[in-house]
Amino acid sequence: MIEVLAKLGRGPVFLAGEVLECVITFTNPLSASSTSASSEMLAWASAQIHCQFHASENRVALPPSDGSKHDVQAENETVFVPNRDSYCETLPIDGPPSFRGQSVKYVYKLTIGCQRVNSPIKLLRVPFRVLVLHGLKDYQFPQDEAVAPSNPFLEEEEGLKKDSRLADLATELLMVATSRRSLHLYNISNTRGKVGTFCIFKTVYKIGEDVIGTFNFSEGDIPCLQFSVSLQTEESIQEEFQRRRGQPVSFSTHARHQEACLHTAQSSFSLPIPLSSTPGFTTNIVSLKWRLHFEFVTSGESAETCLVRGSQSEAITWTGVEQMEVDTFSWDLPIKVLPTNPILASYVSQFSSTNSIAI
Repeated sequence: MIEVLAKLGRGPVFLAGEVLECVITFTNPLSASSTSASSEMLAWASAQIHCQFHASENRVALPPSDGSKHDVQAENETVFVPNRDSYCETLPIDGPPSFRGQSVKYVYKLTIGCQRVNSPIKLLRVPFRVLVLHGLKDYQFPQDEAVAPSNPFLEEEEGLKKDSRLADLATELLMVATSRRSLHLYNISNTRGKVGTFCIFKTVYKIGEDVIGTFNFSEGDIPCLQFSVSLQTEESIQEEFQRRRGQPVSFSTHARHQEACLHTAQSSFSLPIPLSSTPGFTTNIVSLKWRLHFEFVTSGESAETCLVRGSQSEAITWTGVEQMEVDTFSWDLPIKVLPTNPILASYVSQFSSTNSIAI
């Protein structure tokens, strides 16, 4: 028996454009009484990165495959050579991100094929996650190493300098994009008048951040009885790949806040963006966008009629009315969600950095 152990040293999450490095170890565990004749021979081993695409037949109409296309032989860098100690490959910077939606799925894995002499072929699949940050593809790295982004606390090997610079650059671009703050005020109103105002200080976030907003109902003409805010993704298929023309988009809710707010002057909410969620992206088949979905329940009467006097004694008790005429309406606010540092996303990943198989 030969044991094959594959380990992703930095974790199971990567940025598109980074170098994936996997240390693959072959061992022949022998007991103390074993002899050299008991050892096994490895015939061959190969490793390759795959991105699998899955589409729902009910939602996506894919064009027929072209039978004239054949598999292209891999370059030297895509084939694992055991005496090189590890497998390294650069992830395509223009590839799709890892995504498990209702209509399509993009799944990444490293497939390691190997075979013992006179034994069947075995495959070890190592799943990992890919995040895509737009803008890295068009960036030109500085020629002067002194001005290039780098981490002064880490010693870098020559072959990994470009990869670490890419991660540093991505962190810098994300910080610049998500740190900009400006006051955004929105009037909340329906056909009968103004309900209140909504305030948010930014509309661009990283996964792992909290979306924070505040309401002011003190200046409203229409009393608001209840509101809810949902953090949602909108998954839509490009028109040419839709199974039915004008088919509805798919929504997924990642966090929700609901509150009763009658006679409340101000209120707020905080919705966390899960680190396991997929940032917004667009491919030739599917588009994923983020939004805040608001729902308001307002009274059809004035605020004073929402309470009734319970008794005529000196201690007056006010209670809510049993029935009330209400109106409901909703509102959507688009936001932009970007990826985060892949090391941070690795902490909550469902994938393991170490996988093994016996052949």
